[in-house]
Amino acid sequence: MEQNNGTEVKEFILLGFAGQHKSWLVLFIVFLVIYVVILVGNIGMILLIKTEASLHTPMYFFLQNLAFVDLCYATAITPKMLQNFVGTEHSISFIGCMVQLLTYGAFATSDCYILAAMAVDRYVAICNPLRYPTVMSQRVCIQLLIGSYFMGFLNASVNTSFTFQLNFCKSNEINHVFCDAPPILALSCSSIYFNIMLLAAFVGFNLTCTVSVVIFSYVFILAAILKISSAAGRRKAFSTCASHLTAVTLFYGTLSYMYLHHRTLESQEQEKLASVFYGIVIPMFNPLIYSLRNQDVREALKGVGKKCF
Repeated sequence: MEQNNGTEVKEFILLGFAGQHKSWLVLFIVFLVIYVVILVGNIGMILLIKTEASLHTPMYFFLQNLAFVDLCYATAITPKMLQNFVGTEHSISFIGCMVQLLTYGAFATSDCYILAAMAVDRYVAICNPLRYPTVMSQRVCIQLLIGSYFMGFLNASVNTSFTFQLNFCKSNEINHVFCDAPPILALSCSSIYFNIMLLAAFVGFNLTCTVSVVIFSYVFILAAILKISSAAGRRKAFSTCASHLTAVTLFYGTLSYMYLHHRTLESQEQEKLASVFYGIVIPMFNPLIYSLRNQDVREALKGVGKKCF
């Protein structure tokens, strides 16, 4: 990569939050606590589902992988962010920035498709319960999971490769808390029209496909629930979807704001906050959502507690 003055770009500077240097200790402690909760919550969820036979179902197979991708894309950005809070140098190498963007983008996109697969699972379980074991077989679940990871890594690898083929000559200061495509593109002196269109196409396609699957699944789920005669039956059916709906609302709402709204100078700090919420806070919330709102997980946790104590 060559700048106009002929010097090679070997690193970027992550500017972080405005006024970060004044409250670095508070920010470090807050995000360190959040990251510890992410590690404990998601690793705990993975191990709980792996060890408890009662959770060896398609729904929890997808939940286990949701915890894995949450852990991966949070880990892609959080340690470097924590280092920048306490360090005097906020630099990240050119290769390091590329790897961060690739890893974060791959697992975050995979998250979209896993959430959509979980919606399909709930649709089959509620609308076609007699065919559920056949339709959501182990083979089908693995195929859906492979497809989710494939789409994630396809999206990330294409966008990352085209982003880092650009020439960077305006500055090496990324006005963000981690390496994300839009603020990196803003540094290029090359034409970024194709990159913007490519990013919009991938984000639009991923959002449209996965959100459509979620919406249509829940339209049919709602129709099936309304046909249940007893109020207790309706509550039980809806309770199996409540945690997933909460996770979907948080995830897609933040993602849509990050990539599909009109960018202005005034919105840059809000974008950073939205990115942090999407990349760090949501991976912390998901294990809490599924453990507090899901009866099967609560019962499994009680069982583990009795075995341990």
